Amino acid sequence: MTTVLPDGSPALRAGFVLLTLLLGALFVRAVYLSSLRAGSDARDARRGAVFAAIGAGAWIALTGAAAARGLLHFSPPPTMVVAIVASIALAIGLAASPLGKRIAIGIPLAALVGYQSFRIVVELLMHRAYVEGLMPIQMSYSGRNFDIATGITALALGVWLATGRSSRGLVIAWNTLGVLLLANILVVALLSAPTPFRVFMNEPANVWVTRAPWVWLPTVMVFAAIFGHVAVFRRLSASKA
Repeated sequence: MTTVLPDGSPALRAGFVLLTLLLGALFVRAVYLSSLRAGSDARDARRGAVFAAIGAGAWIALTGAAAARGLLHFSPPPTMVVAIVASIALAIGLAASPLGKRIAIGIPLAALVGYQSFRIVVELLMHRAYVEGLMPIQMSYSGRNFDIATGITALALGVWLATGRSSRGLVIAWNTLGVLLLANILVVALLSAPTPFRVFMNEPANVWVTRAPWVWLPTVMVFAAIFGHVAVFRRLSASKA
């Protein structure tokens, strides 16, 4: 018997869509501003931003369409796992690329850190998804997800850095904590999925992320978080905070 999952409220769906589009827009803006600060003229910077918009839009559309068509699932072959791994690899690869370096160096450290405050919104949306019966409790801050701490501290540290103060050690510690908290929820999510490795048997299986717009949680929001953490490490390795 197939379990019928709730669709989620219109407000929750709208929240996921709007946050996804906002993250895409922030990436395009970062490409544009970092190009200008790297010495490109306005025309070249706009061209780069257009390519970034096309790339971001294509990724959002591709993953959304795959989810809408039912192509993503955890049953063999586990295409959802492939999509998650591909998102992580793409985020790291892009952040490690020359474009990632340009963004890491061209955007102020306070902005690179403060940007991760978007995870506060992510966690509020995820908690609402749990309340609406879409998501198992362990993936929310009522369970085993503590990633909201990254967003809150990102906001505080970003504001502190924007005042002109700095501490390389503090930024390294914060960035490392953020990576660990993100890794924690990724592990919890995979252990909640209907695979042979599922351990949270008393809770509903984590299948909601295989559908649109929820698929953008791992393919866009986690992508954005990973890219941001790698960018901060690249910034710290290139110059003193």
